[in-house]
Amino acid sequence: MTDPDRDGDDRFDRFVRTTFRRAGRRYAEAKRAYREGRLGEEFDLPTDDEGRARLVCRRHAERRAVDVDAAGRPDCFEAGHADCEGCAEDVREGVVETW
Repeated sequence: MTDPDRDGDDRFDRFVRTTFRRAGRRYAEAKRAYREGRLGEEFDLPTDDEGRARLVCRRHAERRAVDVDAAGRPDCFEAGHADCEGCAEDVREGVVETW
């Protein structure tokens, strides 16, 4: 014999699980769409007459006009260097220091 209260609990548990799963998938999709929208090939940075981004280099503390690739890395980027990694991250997030 089945317990009517238990059947209701099972349905409620299943409802909660599927609802949270669906919400998690929608959140992941929205997060990915937002990130892809911000990461396009253009980063809305001030540029010089030749179209190069005008950034302030964290590593050498100087103004530079550089090309930026689709991944947000300036030409002067050196993988593994903390200042360069931070600069590229700031470019992608739109908070890099410019001139």
